Amino acid sequence: MWLPLLGLILGISLGLLTDIQIPDIYESYLSIAVLAALDTLFGGIRAQLQHVYDDKVFVTGFFFNIGLAAALAFLGVHLGVDLYLAAIFAFGVRLFQNIAVIRRILLTKWSERKNA
Repeated sequence: MWLPLLGLILGISLGLLTDIQIPDIYESYLSIAVLAALDTLFGGIRAQLQHVYDDKVFVTGFFFNIGLAAALAFLGVHLGVDLYLAAIFAFGVRLFQNIAVIRRILLTKWSERKNA
């Protein structure tokens, strides 16, 4: 559980403390990479809450998702098709599903504590 939170804190800190400018031609790649990273982060939180978290699965999933999303965007640019929209849709759906499951788990734990 500490690895996703550490990565989130480190990423936010680096983003706020540095003045890095990303060129406009890479904005679709960056948006997909951020969405894939958020999907993996919330998937890791969900796995931890369900007691099935594995560091290897989290780290490999993180880099695989970002690589796959960037490859789809790259292929789409060269084919003249907006393939990055497919990645945005897929990762967006998974992100909202993970958040919904996290919410349900936390509500269940909260109601159990309240009733106990």
